[in-house]
Amino acid sequence: MEKKKETNKKFTIILIVLVALGVVYGGYKYFHSQAHETTDDAQIEQNMAPIIPRVSGYIKKIYVTDNQNVKKGDTLFTIDNIDYLVKVEEAQAALVAAQGSFEVSKADVGSANANVSVYDANAKTAYSSIENAKVKLWRAQNDFERFEKLYANKSITKQQYEQALAAKQVAENELKALQQQKAAADYQKNVSVTKTSVANKQTTVAEANIKRAQAQLDAAKLNLGYTVVTAAVDGQVSTIDLQPGQMVQAGQSLFYIINSSDVWVVANFKETQLNKMRLGQEVEIKVDAYPDYTFVGEITSFSPATGSRFSLLPPDNATGNFVKTIQRLPVKISLKNTNDKEKVSLLRAGMNVDVDVHLK
Repeated sequence: MEKKKETNKKFTIILIVLVALGVVYGGYKYFHSQAHETTDDAQIEQNMAPIIPRVSGYIKKIYVTDNQNVKKGDTLFTIDNIDYLVKVEEAQAALVAAQGSFEVSKADVGSANANVSVYDANAKTAYSSIENAKVKLWRAQNDFERFEKLYANKSITKQQYEQALAAKQVAENELKALQQQKAAADYQKNVSVTKTSVANKQTTVAEANIKRAQAQLDAAKLNLGYTVVTAAVDGQVSTIDLQPGQMVQAGQSLFYIINSSDVWVVANFKETQLNKMRLGQEVEIKVDAYPDYTFVGEITSFSPATGSRFSLLPPDNATGNFVKTIQRLPVKISLKNTNDKEKVSLLRAGMNVDVDVHLK
């Protein structure tokens, strides 16, 4: 009987202890939930820069291996550049030819301008001579009319009359010849002006051809430079599935460089957890791979939409049979500079983490 009472007493004590522990744990979880929001739906994220060649060709040499650390500007691999060297030489030859055409066009413009000046001077000279010839003809005409009257009255000899007539005819012929000469000079001037205009247009075209040839040369040099593929950022390369002699296409994603200097966490919180969460709140981060160290971060941004909205096939309730499902919103958490840099360098994109947001 006494043994049974003793057993009941022990059971009661154990039950009281368990209840007390339950109350303490429940109270702790309650008060903790008032000042914290947690989730295990979170992962490490890093920038993954794809390595995409800008030109097509056969791989000549690979300078990196799987998972190798690289610095910005390091050569990753090269593409056979023989074809691109030929294109550079072709572009250089085209540029020289365009420059030669431009010089010829300039010479044609100079020659045409000189001809215009010559014919313009001839036209001016002819105009001046025409004015003199008009005066000479006016005088010869007057003399002829006077001598004609005198000859009619038998006051002068026939010889004198004929001399006056001849002088008038000579003056008329000289004026006519000068007028024809001026017309020819004007025509030649107009032809030269037209040639000058054509030569100027040809010069403009030749100058444009130089610019086009220069652009083609610059493009050819750029493509030649693109045959050397370098790292755009510091980081670690992924698995490299390439072989020398392999054909790669421009725009083809070959492998990745993981930017190890920029690490953050994306945590998917339930929409019911967001009520008290704000930017700048401190976050404790436990990484499954390194449970002995607690990382510290802070909330830096909230996604503009829930994760389901960014899925390939967003759910669309169009039947009317609506079943309410709690959505999750991605929250970006940045690591603080106070964390151990050596520990941060061990983090890898995709690692699972638990996060604890301090609401107060």
